[in-house]
Amino acid sequence: MNILLINHYAGSIRHGMEFRPYYMAREWQKLGHKVMIVAATESHVRTVRPVSDKSVSIEDIDGITYAWLRTTKYNGNGVGRVINMFSFLGQLFRHASALLGSFKPDVVIASSTYPLDIWPARHIARKYGAKLVFEVHDLWPLSPIELGGMSPKHPFIRLLQCAEDYAYKHADHVVSMLPNVKDYMVSRGMVRGKLHIVPNGICPEDWLDAPVSADHETVVRLQSLKAAGKRIVGYAGTHGVANALDTVLDAAALTTDDSIAYVLVGSGPDKDALMARAKQMSLHNIHFLSPVPKGLIPCVLQYFDVAYIGLQSQPLFRFGIAPNKLMDYMMAGRPVIMAINAGNDPVAEAACGMTISPENPALLYQAVSDLLAVPGDERVAMGKRGRNYVLQHHAYEQLASSFLSILK
Repeated sequence: MNILLINHYAGSIRHGMEFRPYYMAREWQKLGHKVMIVAATESHVRTVRPVSDKSVSIEDIDGITYAWLRTTKYNGNGVGRVINMFSFLGQLFRHASALLGSFKPDVVIASSTYPLDIWPARHIARKYGAKLVFEVHDLWPLSPIELGGMSPKHPFIRLLQCAEDYAYKHADHVVSMLPNVKDYMVSRGMVRGKLHIVPNGICPEDWLDAPVSADHETVVRLQSLKAAGKRIVGYAGTHGVANALDTVLDAAALTTDDSIAYVLVGSGPDKDALMARAKQMSLHNIHFLSPVPKGLIPCVLQYFDVAYIGLQSQPLFRFGIAPNKLMDYMMAGRPVIMAINAGNDPVAEAACGMTISPENPALLYQAVSDLLAVPGDERVAMGKRGRNYVLQHHAYEQLASSFLSILK
């Protein structure tokens, strides 16, 4: 089967996030299928920009054909990002025939977070008689409405709503990473039988081949903290407002046990402000460490005694969550404190830690104290349960096969 995956923000192990298209495509290739990923040159989530000196550039990455469409540059979530979206869609309409060439797709997957790519995807699917799949990462336009505060009457929101409704009506199959979306999608016109849940995933090989030690400055700092007898409550990821890291600072302020160290690994738009606030609060038990390459994440997480993940309280999470960070924690075998109100609870399902209400420093401090009071062998057992859960439900090998079974 020839699979065409359209994902504006698709990345790879060379370029950084987002990784799902690469890992799914790699598994499909192992099963004997050919895959072409169409993505934009500009993305706010990649760490490395694809090299492209023309409108369409073709690159082979581990046997996967990447077609990079040159798009306008942008920063943030303003008008520039919207212009970039339309730049990508225009390039896709303009160059679809040329970039496909002899690659006649049997399946076309529209998977760009925002739903506008459903129109060029359906155009291509109809031209080649291919099945059309609409893959939902986040619910748009609900996300910019409920998280970004945009009015449902805004012209761009109306356009997104039109595209979403069109996708539910015309796609042969709808795939969602979020578990509790069926009623909402049906309310927007989807036939119930179209929906299939294929969650986010992990690649077990990345963990089997991961280094156990490194001379990276962050790893050295963690080793130093452990040598000093510290018990580490760690967070690894983006430092943004949505991650509710102010709660960690406030919990650190409540902590009187000198053996507990709060460690925040990563970067992001709020990191400087968080560091300034920690200094203003005279917090000596919180440490801000530099981000590490993806390949060093397993090495970093092994130093955490407890792993923390939090999000702001938002009604949008009623549809469920599937954060990659949580799966990394679970694969590392770390007991988890999840401070998120959501329609699902992977931590409770896996029995690998504690779930508390978000943005509550006192609850976080109590959860840290309670988990660190659990005997070490019991915490190890928690971690093993989390790892087994992820391997059973979120390995890309199984997810890729599940996705293909939908088409059969």
